[in-house]
Amino acid sequence: MDGAGKGLTPARFVWPYGGRSVYLSGSFTGWSEHWPMTPVEGCPTVFQTICSLPPGYHQYKFIVDGEWRHDEHQPFVTGNYGIVNTVLLNREPDYNSAVLSPHATSGSSMDVDNETFQRVVRVSDSTLHESLPKISETDLEASRQRISSFLSTHMAYELLPESGKVIALDVDLPVKQAFHILYEQGISTAPLWDFSKGQFVGVLSALDFILIMRELGKHGSNLTEEELETTTISAWKQAKPYLTNQTMEHGKILSKRLVQAGPDENLKNVTLKILQNRVATVPITHSSSDDGSYPQLLYLASLSEVLKLVCRYFRHSASSLPILQLPVCSLPFGTWVPKIGEPNRQPLAILKPNSSLSAALNLLVQAEVSSIPIVDDNDSLLDVYSRSDITALAKDKIYTHINLEEMTIHQALQLGQEPYAYGATGQRCHMCLRSDSLHKVMERLAKPGVRRVVIVEAGSKRVEGIISLGDIFRFLLS
Repeated sequence: MDGAGKGLTPARFVWPYGGRSVYLSGSFTGWSEHWPMTPVEGCPTVFQTICSLPPGYHQYKFIVDGEWRHDEHQPFVTGNYGIVNTVLLNREPDYNSAVLSPHATSGSSMDVDNETFQRVVRVSDSTLHESLPKISETDLEASRQRISSFLSTHMAYELLPESGKVIALDVDLPVKQAFHILYEQGISTAPLWDFSKGQFVGVLSALDFILIMRELGKHGSNLTEEELETTTISAWKQAKPYLTNQTMEHGKILSKRLVQAGPDENLKNVTLKILQNRVATVPITHSSSDDGSYPQLLYLASLSEVLKLVCRYFRHSASSLPILQLPVCSLPFGTWVPKIGEPNRQPLAILKPNSSLSAALNLLVQAEVSSIPIVDDNDSLLDVYSRSDITALAKDKIYTHINLEEMTIHQALQLGQEPYAYGATGQRCHMCLRSDSLHKVMERLAKPGVRRVVIVEAGSKRVEGIISLGDIFRFLLS
C-alpha cells in the first residue's frame, strides 16, 4: 500500500492519542479493509502510516483497540459512517518531507503533523467549507427561534449552584486590600456594597486594576503605593470617573447604572443585559420589600453558565438545529486575521512574548478586548494574556516594584503560573479549528473559566481568529 503508483499521492495519517493497536480505514479502503498503523520510534503513543492515494476527497476513521474513533482536532463531517475525518489530496507533495519531527509529543495532533500534512489539512479545511451545504435563512431563523424560546422560558435561578460562595466588597475598602482579595480568591470581578445606602452600587473588575496599574506607571503620577493603602474603592472611582464606571455625554459625567437581575428573570433578559452593557457578569440579587431587609447576593451570572444550560438542553437534539452543525468559519461572527487580498489591516490584537506589559495593558484598554493572543515570529499561538491576569501582580506586592515598560508579557505570565513553559498552556489556551462545528465551539466555551477560544491552523497553531462568548450570543440572538 505504500508503493507510490502513477497518479497516486503519498499521504501520512497520524493518531497521537495512544492505544494498543491502531488501524486506518476509510473511503479509500471501501471501509472494509483495515490498514495497520505503527508506533513512531521514541513516541509510543503516536501511531502513523503513509498511504498512496489518488487525488481527491477522502473520508477516514481510526480503529483503536477495536473501537471506531475520529480525531476531533482534524476536519470532520457527519457521513454515512457516523462522524468521519476528511482530507483532500490534490497535488503531489514532497515525499521526503513526510517525516515526523523528533520533537513531536503525544499531546495533540496539531503538535505532531508534518508540513506536508499541514498543507493537506489546510486545503481540506477550505474545501470542506466550500463543499458543505449552506444553511437556508429559514433554517437559520428556526434554529435561532428555538434557542431564543429556550432562554425566554428558563429563569436565572436555574444558574444557581447547589453550594458555593459569592464575594462582595465594601466600597470603603482600600484599593490595595481589594486587589489582594481578588488575587487570593482567584476571581476577577466582585460586586460593591455600600452600607450607608444599603444596596449594591457597582462592580470592581480586573479592568479597574489595569487602569490603576497604568496610573501608577505614569511618569509623575500622583498615585503612589502608599495611597493604595488609604484610597478606598469609592474614592478611586469618584476621582477617576473618566476611567472607571462612568461615561461622558455632552460634557457631563453620567454614572452607569448597576446592572443586576432577579432570580425570576428569564435567561434571555439576563443575557441581553450582559451583552448590551458590555459587562462580564450580572449579580443575581433578591430583596423582599415587605420586611425592608438588605438585598441578598445569590450569584454572579455569566454567559458561560447560560451557554452551559443551552448546550445541556440541546445536546441530544443538536441534529434538529441545523445551525449547530455548520463550521464556524462559515458563520458571520468572531474576529479574524484578514485573508490575502483583504485590506492590509489587522483587526485581531496580537503581541509577541517580549512585548512590554505596558503594551499589553494599553492594548486591552484601547482595543476594548478582554484577551490578547501571544504568538511567536510565525504567529503561532504560545499563550493568552487576559485582563484577569493583572491580579497576579498582587502576589508578594509585585506591583510595588515593577516597571510596566521593562517587564515583558512572558515575565508577567510567569508570575501567575510557575513553573511556566510555552507549550504547557492547555488550561489557558483553549483552541479550535475553523472547520469545527458551532456545536463543538459552544461546548468548549461552556466549560468553567473559558471565555473565548482561539482559532488556530492545524499543525502550525498559527492564529486565525478568536471567538468569544459574546460573539456566540450576539449571533444567536440577533
